[in-house]
Amino acid sequence: MHGYASQVISCLSKYLSFNNIAKQIDGIELLGTDRFADGELEVTVNESIRGKDVIIFSSCARNEAGISVEESKIELYHAVDALKRSQAHKIIVFEPFISCARSDRTTRRSSVGLWVHLKTLSNLGASHIVTFQLHSDKSKTMLDPTLGAIDDIPALNLLQKHLCDEYIKTADYLENTVRNNWAFCSVDAGGEKLARVFADSFGAPLVVAHKQRDYSRPNTVESINILSAEPLEDKTLWIVDDMIDTAGSVESLIRTLAAHKPREINIAAVHALFSPPAHERLKALIKEGLLNRTIVTNTICCNSILKEIDNLEIVKSSELAASVIKAIINNETMSKIMRRFDAGVYLAG
Repeated sequence: MHGYASQVISCLSKYLSFNNIAKQIDGIELLGTDRFADGELEVTVNESIRGKDVIIFSSCARNEAGISVEESKIELYHAVDALKRSQAHKIIVFEPFISCARSDRTTRRSSVGLWVHLKTLSNLGASHIVTFQLHSDKSKTMLDPTLGAIDDIPALNLLQKHLCDEYIKTADYLENTVRNNWAFCSVDAGGEKLARVFADSFGAPLVVAHKQRDYSRPNTVESINILSAEPLEDKTLWIVDDMIDTAGSVESLIRTLAAHKPREINIAAVHALFSPPAHERLKALIKEGLLNRTIVTNTICCNSILKEIDNLEIVKSSELAASVIKAIINNETMSKIMRRFDAGVYLAG
């Protein structure tokens, strides 16, 4: 994630004496990759990093280089191995979105992708893994703490601050408009916790969508029941989720919510996977007047989709990433970063 790393280092230079790092990252390639005729690859460390702490920014999802998911993982594993063999002091893997995060179920007869990924990284020598908004809290228990540490940074705060900065702006508007006319909706029963975080933060009603899936077919929804203590007519609705993948669930939900005649329907999600046919589904909803705007973060490279989807807003996570790295380097507490967001306190401050 060369571009993402440059953004983070630019932000990090505000906190630390890193004035020359932005130049170095553009002028020096620390790691080199050789590809062989049979498809194998080898990663080489181009300068001495003995005794140094190394931070690797990686994306195994959609990335600027256009490298596939599995190839990106293999390249990351080789990079960690090369750094360990070069006697780096600490190897910190900063993966804003872990592509296999949803493969976290240990009771079915299949491999568990997240366990494989974390186990491989820690066994190769990664001492610390940092990511944004894991799909499940239990996922953090997959990494043996005696082998390495994992920090799951709540990126929902980025979306909440964006709503405050761009749409609410004042404590008076929060009190008199948002709390009376907005509502936050989960995509399904499992996402109720995320939606409740927003509802509590803004003091607005919570709406829960109870989704019935057809498990014989992937990414398929049979029916959705809407649970709400208040009428949704003429309300501004925000559908909240940790990611948008094919947009199948959110499309079904928006069409169900539209029958309740809200003023507008919006989406706020952390990770913008946008796997096909997400673009077509979202564009169709916008064309029909059912979807107003979509807000996501740049934990996954979004440059290629900005022009394809109207009213798509991308919130940068580089400032938050820089704060996390600063705390790790200086052995500072991250309690402020991990703290739950309160819109009233934020606007008052």
